Amino acid sequence: MQSNVFITRFVGHHLVKLIKVDSTSNYLKTLLSNFKPLPQGTVIMADEQFAGRGQSNQKWLSQAGKNLTFSIFLVPHFLAVHQQFKLNQAITLGITDCLIKLLGNNCKVKWPNDIYFNEDKIGGVLIENTVRGNKISESVIGIGLNVNQTQFDTALKNANSLANILGVDFDLMALLGDILLAIEIRYLELAVGNLSVLDIAFTQRLFRFKQLCQFYDGKQIFWATIIGVSNTGLLILENDAGQQHFNLKEVELLL
Repeated sequence: MQSNVFITRFVGHHLVKLIKVDSTSNYLKTLLSNFKPLPQGTVIMADEQFAGRGQSNQKWLSQAGKNLTFSIFLVPHFLAVHQQFKLNQAITLGITDCLIKLLGNNCKVKWPNDIYFNEDKIGGVLIENTVRGNKISESVIGIGLNVNQTQFDTALKNANSLANILGVDFDLMALLGDILLAIEIRYLELAVGNLSVLDIAFTQRLFRFKQLCQFYDGKQIFWATIIGVSNTGLLILENDAGQQHFNLKEVELLL
């Protein structure tokens, strides 16, 4: 573990840089299981992770040395269990706060935690919380961002990267520092209870917000408009049948 000079208060001050690992989040959870105090804001990053996971246990494939694959340790003990989606809002908003400065306002969050530019996926977040009583005691936040990779598996029809979009290569450590600072700002906003600010910003940044889209609920394809997200993270859709709330595994947005 080493100290770094990121201009943050605490996120990224302790950094573990790995060449290759199954998953930065798995590595971080192993450190936590050793019963040694781990500073809040510790970051594990790897040039290559060969078993990275996305939402619903999907694999996150990334070319070695080309992208950002890292995990952050946070202690959001101020959050009740029913508020855990607020952490997801803070993290995804922080990432997009940073990326919008590079890509413009077409950088969005596809519910619940994918990062998109126009119609292409450029990143994703997976948060694993530990609960103590009715509070969240620890969070391991895995983040993957396609940065300098220019070619993707043909099975990934809508994958893209910053390098492809902007036509330049990025300094990964400099970009990491910018992202960590933006995440920390949103996290501190969450910590002081500015939940309505996060709600408004997250809703406005939703991919295809207020657009009529096709969805699949496991039984049928239907049309509905995304009108927001509930306090507990349910996607709110509206059509002729009225408003409906959906959990993560209950509905899929068809692209």
